[in-house]
Amino acid sequence: MTPETGSTELWKITLGELDEKMGVKIVEESVDRVVATMPVEGNRQSFGLLHGGASLAVGEAVGSWAAVIHASTLGKTAVGVDVSATHHKSAREGLITITATPIHLGGTLATHEVLITNEAGQRLCTLRITNLLLDRKA
Repeated sequence: MTPETGSTELWKITLGELDEKMGVKIVEESVDRVVATMPVEGNRQSFGLLHGGASLAVGEAVGSWAAVIHASTLGKTAVGVDVSATHHKSAREGLITITATPIHLGGTLATHEVLITNEAGQRLCTLRITNLLLDRKA
């Protein structure tokens, strides 16, 4: 059941406060794939590079949204239980793309791979997130 309708319609992404502050934009949302973008500007650390924490925050958000979309097809919701990330390369400017695709879509757990790439398509960060699927409370 989705929070808004109490049905098994696909849940639609709603940005949270942090997502808005980071400049996140949703490009695509489905059970098979969630894609978002975020500017590097405004999300840099003191050395002028994309902040690793910003990568983790946006990657966790996109991966969790993907899990909630899947969970909504089962009348459930999802909560994160594990996230890990490897930073491969950084960025100083431009727009990054965050793409979550499923590794496992079960009835109890959903695991997604989240890739963060730059405008040239180079991989900046790879995340793996696992969400626990829970029944919605009435």
